[in-house]
Amino acid sequence: MHDPNPGLKATKKAQSKPVALFVSDVHLQASMPRTTQAFLDFLKRHAVDAQQLYLLGDLFEYWAGDDDLGSSYTKQIVDALRTTGEAGVKIFWIAGNRDFLVGAEFALATGVTLLPDPTVETLCGRRIVLTHGDALCTDDYDYMAFRNQVRTPGWQTQFLAMPLAQRKAIIEGLRNGSREAQRGKSYDIMDVNAGATAALFDATVATVMIHGHTHRPACHEYSSDGQLRLRYVLPDWDCEANAARGGWLALNADGSITHFRFDGSSQTVS
Repeated sequence: MHDPNPGLKATKKAQSKPVALFVSDVHLQASMPRTTQAFLDFLKRHAVDAQQLYLLGDLFEYWAGDDDLGSSYTKQIVDALRTTGEAGVKIFWIAGNRDFLVGAEFALATGVTLLPDPTVETLCGRRIVLTHGDALCTDDYDYMAFRNQVRTPGWQTQFLAMPLAQRKAIIEGLRNGSREAQRGKSYDIMDVNAGATAALFDATVATVMIHGHTHRPACHEYSSDGQLRLRYVLPDWDCEANAARGGWLALNADGSITHFRFDGSSQTVS
């Protein structure tokens, strides 16, 4: 039988509990059962050992509103998050470009704490700025205009007043349109802008940045006035094929950061 999450068991090592784990772009949806199971296993086998878990956006492929909490698929995710929190893990949430409509009812049902984007945390002596990452893609003018529109309270109030089925149909249309639009855009346009990244570092006085969104996992190093800055890009998850894709970052008690992959490997990157 195909293992939907190769490497999850292998990465479980005898080590001190991580202070925090960071995950983004899981894109949970009922049509991706192996990816769903991989995330549920991640919560049970890894997140439960951490003090804190940060979900940095696009946990869901889309979120049409908190009135969708009653669906059977959503319920299993909500229950798993609540169980993880009840085990003593503090769970924090930053909205992504696909699930920015998550609200107070979801937070209450899961026990997660909603955070603004960006958020600055000081953990293990490191000043870390956390963001989904889409706000840094300022070269994608069409997307930034759309983002500015849908993040306004007025737009969201009007949209959430529509019937749930209508909202889902609209979202499906937007997803199809987005896929078509991306075919005509370069990777550079859809990646973070260097100036916007530097400005966020400067504004937050952070030395570490962690984000997702671009699906281009890496660790980038910068130098500013002799100070080293590190930008970590989280991977997206897709376990439907034989070669599962995904992973997470762990912040250890000594301040080091380790990247865990689904192939069973891990690497301390700073």
